[in-house]
Amino acid sequence: MSMNNKQRWMGGVVLLGGGVLLAALLLKGKEEIHHNQVPTPPVENVQEHGAPAEPVQLQPLTVDVETEKRLLEEQRRAREKAVAEQEAKSAEFLRQQQQVEAEAARKAAEEYAAMNQRRNANQQTSDSIPPELIEDEKTKAEQKKLEQLKAKNEQAKADANKTAQQTAEQKRLAETAKLKAEEAKKKAEEAKKAAEQKSSAEKLAAEKKAAEKKAADEKAKADAAAKKLAEEKKKKAEEAKKKAEAEKARDLLENGDKQWMVQVALAANEANADAVAAKLRAKGYKVTKSPTSKGIRIMVGPSKDRETADATRKKINADDSLNMKSAWVIDWVPLDKR
Repeated sequence: MSMNNKQRWMGGVVLLGGGVLLAALLLKGKEEIHHNQVPTPPVENVQEHGAPAEPVQLQPLTVDVETEKRLLEEQRRAREKAVAEQEAKSAEFLRQQQQVEAEAARKAAEEYAAMNQRRNANQQTSDSIPPELIEDEKTKAEQKKLEQLKAKNEQAKADANKTAQQTAEQKRLAETAKLKAEEAKKKAEEAKKAAEQKSSAEKLAAEKKAAEKKAADEKAKADAAAKKLAEEKKKKAEEAKKKAEAEKARDLLENGDKQWMVQVALAANEANADAVAAKLRAKGYKVTKSPTSKGIRIMVGPSKDRETADATRKKINADDSLNMKSAWVIDWVPLDKR
C-alpha cells in the first residue's frame, strides 16, 4: 500500500512538472505572437496575461489600393510566420516534455530504489506510524497538486483557444479588408470609366459645336461675299445706266432737236419763279420753267434759230419795266426729248 502511494506521488510530480512546463511554453509562445502582431499596421492587440482580450480593430484603408494590397500581403506573411513559429515551438515543447518525462521516470526509478533501501532500513519506524494517516495526507496532497495542474492545463488550453480565435478574427478582418479594397478598386475603375465617357462625350460635343460654328462662319462669309458681289453688280449697273443717260443727253445736245431759249432768271423757289413768269407773260412772252439742282430756271421761247433768240434777249434787256438785264441765249432740249 505504501509503495503504491509513492508511485502515485511520483507520477503526480511528473505530471505537475510537465503541466507547468507546458503552461510556461504556451505563455511564452503567446507573448511572442503578441509581440509579432503589435507592429502590424492594421491590427492593435495589447493584452496582459490573465486579462480579457481587447477587440481587434482595423485601421482605415489607405486611399492607394496598391499600398493596401501590399500591407495586406505583409500581414498575411507575418501571420503565417507566427503560426509556423508557434507550431515549431509546440513541437519543441513536446520533445522537451518527452525528455522531461523520461528524465522524471528515470529519477523516479532511482528514487524508488533508494526509497526501498530506506524502507528496509527504517521498517520499524514506519511501522510505528498509522498507515491510514500517511495514506490520507499523501492522497490530499496529490489531489491538490493534480487539481492545480488541471487548472493550469485548463488555463493553457483557454489561452491557446483565445490565441486561435484572435488569429481567426485577424484572418476574417484581413479578408474583409481585402474585399473592401477590391470593391474600392472596382468603384474607382467605374468612376474612371464614367469620367472617360463623359470626357469623350464633351469632346464630341465640342467638336460638333466647332464644326457648326465653322459652317456658320463660312455661310456668313459666303453671304457677305454674295451681298458684296450683288452690291458691286448693282453699283456697276447704276454707273452704266448713268453713263448711258449721260451719253444719251450729250448725244441729244449735240445731234438732237435743239431749241434756242432766252434764260432771263434763276429763281430760288416756286413763288419767285411764278412772279417773274407772270411779268413776262404780261408782256406777251411765252414762258417756260425748268427746275434744276440750283433753282428754277425761267426761260422765254423757244426760237428756231439763234438769231431770233438773240433778238428776243436784246428786247428783254432793253425793257426797263421788266428789269432783267442779265438774260442770255442757251440751246435747250426739252425733258421729254432727252
